[in-house]
Parts: sequence; structure tokens; C-alpha cells
Amino acid sequence: MNENIVKRNQLLWQTVIRGLQSRNMSGYYAENRDEALKIALSLIPEGSTVTMGGGMSVHEIGLVNALKSGNYNFVDRDAWEDKRAAALQAYDADVFLASCNAITEDGVLVNIDGNANRVSAIAFGPKKVVFIVGMNKVCKDVDGAMKRARNVAAPTNAQRFGLSTPCSKTGACLNCKSPDTICCQFLITRFSRFADRIHVILVNDTLGF
Repeated sequence: MNENIVKRNQLLWQTVIRGLQSRNMSGYYAENRDEALKIALSLIPEGSTVTMGGGMSVHEIGLVNALKSGNYNFVDRDAWEDKRAAALQAYDADVFLASCNAITEDGVLVNIDGNANRVSAIAFGPKKVVFIVGMNKVCKDVDGAMKRARNVAAPTNAQRFGLSTPCSKTGACLNCKSPDTICCQFLITRFSRFADRIHVILVNDTLGF
């Protein structure tokens, strides 16, 4: 990562965490992926049932491998033949892992989803939600976060999944109603009613899309 971006992030994270705290969410800052992994594991007691959405950032810091090899009941939906049944495990899990498509400087989380299993679990169900968020996803405000989610995250994921959407061909959102669209559900998390439920680990690195 560019040295100037690293320095900017080292200042900006404090603003984001203050924003999260004002919204009844907990924020943490990790200087690198190894530090992010340590913080994440400190938030997940051994023996916990842990599930996740499709967050690439969770994989990128090595958290999935750590859970699989540790003393955790990790529900690996990729290993389940019945994907719906695997997804339903999230709603009564101890911990749900995710990233977000964008986060504002004042701590608002923005996510879009195709099947809604990820955004629904973020909104309600699991006892604790732990987000792994690269500082590359920080945006000025909700409008900027929505634009990032639709014009950066969605096209990249559509291409990754081999979907036939306009954005997968143009690289930008065309507000489509394609059968393959992954922009079916939008979730803006501006406050957590339950203290100690949502935890956001900001990582001074480029993670996810």
C-alpha cells in the first residue's frame, strides 16, 4: 500500500471508531492482517458456533483457516450440499463473520446482497457480528458508500461469480433488473440497538472489493 495512504489511514481510523462508538457499535484498529486476526480471535470464545457470509476479507486475514483448525464449531457453508440449510445456521449462531461493502467516516455500514442471507444475519439473529473491514472501504458519507457498493463491490463480485449482469460487462452499475443481479437488498446499519453485538475491525490494508 502507498506510504501516504498508510499515514492517512493511521489518522482516519480514529474518526471512524468514534463514529462507531456513537452508534453503539465497537470499533478496533489493526495495523496489519496478523494484528486483525489476533483481535478477531479475541472476540470469539473457544467453543463458539461461528458462521459467515461471503466476505473475502475474512479469508484474507486468515480467520477462516484459524477457526477450522481451532476449537470452534465453524459452519463451513461451502462444505454443505444444502446451501439454504447452511445459511439458516447463522440466525442462532454465537458469532457471524462478515465484511462490508463500504463504511462511512462517521461509522455507518453499507451492504448490498443478492440472496439476503448476509444482510439479514447482520440485521438480526446471531448474538455477535464481527466485521473485517479494510481501510480501502472508508467513504466520506452514505452517498459515497452507496456509490462504492454499487460501482466497485457489486461489479467485482458479479465478475467473480461469473454472473451475466450489465455491471459485469461494463464495470459500473446500470441499476439493472437482471435475473442475475446481486443488488437485491440494501442494508444501511446506522445504529445497533444491542450493545456489544456489532464489532468492526478496521485494517490498515486493502481487503476485499
